[in-house]
Amino acid sequence: MQTVAVMRAIATKSPSLAVATAMHHFSVATLFTLAESLQASGFEWAMLEAIASQRMLVSSAFAEGSPGQSVISPTVTARRTDGGVIVNGSKKPCSLSASMDFLSMSMALPAQDGGQRETIFALIPAQTEGVTVHPFWGTDILAGAESDEVRLTDVFVDDQLTVPANNDGGALDLLQTIGFVWFELLITSCYLGAATALAERVFQRRRTSPTVLSELSVRLETATLLLERIAMHLQHEAVNHRSLVGALHARYGAQDAIRDAAALSVEALGGIGFITSNDTAYLSSVCQCAPFHPPSRLSLADALARAAIGEPLRLD
Repeated sequence: MQTVAVMRAIATKSPSLAVATAMHHFSVATLFTLAESLQASGFEWAMLEAIASQRMLVSSAFAEGSPGQSVISPTVTARRTDGGVIVNGSKKPCSLSASMDFLSMSMALPAQDGGQRETIFALIPAQTEGVTVHPFWGTDILAGAESDEVRLTDVFVDDQLTVPANNDGGALDLLQTIGFVWFELLITSCYLGAATALAERVFQRRRTSPTVLSELSVRLETATLLLERIAMHLQHEAVNHRSLVGALHARYGAQDAIRDAAALSVEALGGIGFITSNDTAYLSSVCQCAPFHPPSRLSLADALARAAIGEPLRLD
């Protein structure tokens, strides 16, 4: 509940900061889940303590969101070597690319003995030799999130900083599932904040009709309640694949409410409000970015339809 409120509040003042820090919080939440799991080596708790005590930032380089590609199929590749793996590839966009202390990401290892290729997670220090940042983000909208390209060229990652994922045929393991649930909650809260900032400008106008204000209130409250339901589930219930199905429905429903609230706010502010302040166009544009984060609703249409009749959610 506090997560939704805090991310929303940050986004009312700086949507870019909210989006950037959402990636950090998502990465840390995933690392925290790993530290509590049976896969943990104890090293994870030491990393979490260092990140918190030294105020380090962790960027996220997981889902690509490329057309026609599964969000759990990494484009970055790795090969085994003594004591670790050698990593090559790039992630774009990658938020916090200019400020990160660590890069959290997934990568693909070649198949062994004719089997499927293996996916592993890694936490890579940003100053590691071979990690470079290059311009990519070409719009002013959310430019402060530092979402540029991170390239990895023959980067060595110690085995201690990696953990295997179990994503058999598109099915998610528990670590991935919890990570995705956290991501849907955090990132959608950011866009709710942007829509709230736009609506605040409408509420501050004395001549706005009660009908418009009530409609705005309904849209914003709908999105808030949907996100708070995810937060309550994370806090009080055991997470499984059905949790992600619920989180995705909540995100897409909140997305629609956010879009409607933004459109209604722009219309209520009118042409003069649009012309005399850059905020109206900027915040409206930010709200349109909510559907861009993977997994998109269109890409999951078949998977969600199957999940609705009780089948496991698969992000093939």
